[in-house]
Amino acid sequence: MFHGNTVPPGRQAPLAEMVGLASADHPDVLCLQEVPVWALGWLERWSGMTALGAVAARPRIGPFPSSAALGQVLTARNHGLFRSLFTGQANAILAGRSLPVLGHDVLELNTRDFRRRQGAWLDLPLVARLAWAKERRVCQAARLLGPDGETVTVANLHATSFPADERLADAELLRAAVFADGFARPEEPCVLAGDFNVRTTRSWTMAELRGWGFAGAGPGIDHALVRGAPAGPVVRWPDERRRLGGRLLSDHAPVEVRIG
Repeated sequence: MFHGNTVPPGRQAPLAEMVGLASADHPDVLCLQEVPVWALGWLERWSGMTALGAVAARPRIGPFPSSAALGQVLTARNHGLFRSLFTGQANAILAGRSLPVLGHDVLELNTRDFRRRQGAWLDLPLVARLAWAKERRVCQAARLLGPDGETVTVANLHATSFPADERLADAELLRAAVFADGFARPEEPCVLAGDFNVRTTRSWTMAELRGWGFAGAGPGIDHALVRGAPAGPVVRWPDERRRLGGRLLSDHAPVEVRIG
């Protein structure tokens, strides 16, 4: 969601338009990242879907805790300038009304203990360790009930962005996959989607997950992996589909996959 921002940046944040566009063709599931915390309460109204939010970074003003409402007020002065400086950040899974939610859980991906152990194993330099601790990252998993009585697990993550060393995101992706695999029931289809911040050609974890039965990958760093159900290719939206008033909504083009 890019916190409601556009390319090029603008003062306003067309979040409602973004969510409305993504839900316009009535998808069964939407996985969103970079959602301002204040917007979580509006997702159901904007989309007509059931919204499951997971706060990653809570609103702050510098080092001090803040509130979602205050973050919204401060950021409204210039969304393109402030972005997520005051609003915090969240993920969200949106499910169609025909898919009742049977369960939901959230895992913090970069806990202090995990960073310490992985940092030592990867022999990370100090700069990378500090970057890893900068912002909390989470993966959420939901169990949905389909019209045919079968269930499916959908997991949504946004991994750490540190282009200088993608092993940080790769380690988080593996942890998210283990979490999703443990959440899913035996033989239950499982979807692992989101902004992985790794590319297939440079990711050890993506190669490993193919051995777990996951298939499908996006053309960039946004992916939708599927296990236990037939799935089509991951398709990236053309720019014209997300253009509004001469601006591109978000800095990432959405990707989608058809399952079943």
